[in-house]
Amino acid sequence: MEQEPTTLQEAILYFSKPANCREYLVARRWPNGVECPRCGSQDVLFLEKYNRWHCRQGHDAPQFTLKTGTVMEDSPIGLDKWLTAMWQIVNSKNGISSCEVHRAIGITQKSAWFLDHRIRFALGMDSGEKLSGEVEVDESFIGGKARNMHKAKRERVITGTGGKDKVIVMGMMERGGKVRVSVTGTRRKKDLQPLIREHVEAGAAIFSDELKSYDGLQTDYQHAVINHAVEYVNGKIHTNGMENFWSLLKRGLHGTYISVEPFHLFRYLDEQCFRFNNRTMTDGERFSLAVGGIVGKRLTFDQLIGKTGDPRQTC
Repeated sequence: MEQEPTTLQEAILYFSKPANCREYLVARRWPNGVECPRCGSQDVLFLEKYNRWHCRQGHDAPQFTLKTGTVMEDSPIGLDKWLTAMWQIVNSKNGISSCEVHRAIGITQKSAWFLDHRIRFALGMDSGEKLSGEVEVDESFIGGKARNMHKAKRERVITGTGGKDKVIVMGMMERGGKVRVSVTGTRRKKDLQPLIREHVEAGAAIFSDELKSYDGLQTDYQHAVINHAVEYVNGKIHTNGMENFWSLLKRGLHGTYISVEPFHLFRYLDEQCFRFNNRTMTDGERFSLAVGGIVGKRLTFDQLIGKTGDPRQTC
């Protein structure tokens, strides 16, 4: 087996060979040997001519491929293109649009859009352990900039000032650690504080701005407030880490993706959180981690566009 890739150029050359794709994915999906995704048996036979396996347990649909049971299932796009696109998404700091992907790997823009969203779906991770230590909390507004809109569109979609007509996003960042971001309905206490209690360990030190919705956190946390009308930093009291994340997120949304529907926003948040939370890894390590998240998840086109089911569903 060739040395695993560490750069995009190496990844393109490495994954151009079907045997390399197979060995790379098998090592991460089945480290103890290939198993049937339908019955879990290791009594399988590799059919090299068809690049697939056959389970000998005698159940329905005994044959399976590397795509079976992953976000790639039923996709006619080759593994070489899938893995190249995934490398670009997880390692491009500001993201990569479907138009760029379609030109880079030679598929239609519609297919690239669907592929991109399935990869983002794979990057969405479980909450895991709660944040602890020193945690910054902040909220932000996501939406188009009025100054960039045509006058007719601005009059149609901008019906108020401030955050009206925009999507509210809540963020929590453990200093030196990970960030958690969620779309929320309002900036009211009833929406923000349950999210904080869900994701932040009791007793942690929380730093926020002067928004009144954070009042009452001191019963469970060490809560300190920075008044942005007066100063942005007062010793350890600031939310600059969270502000940095918002800057990275909006640079990608406004500069790379241009326009994101609120219905799909949570996937773009998952994508940016994945890159940020694994920012100390090398490109190869980050890609390897992303590949490990493709199993057991399925997102159909009808789910993606809201025709059927829950787009967050896994199977």
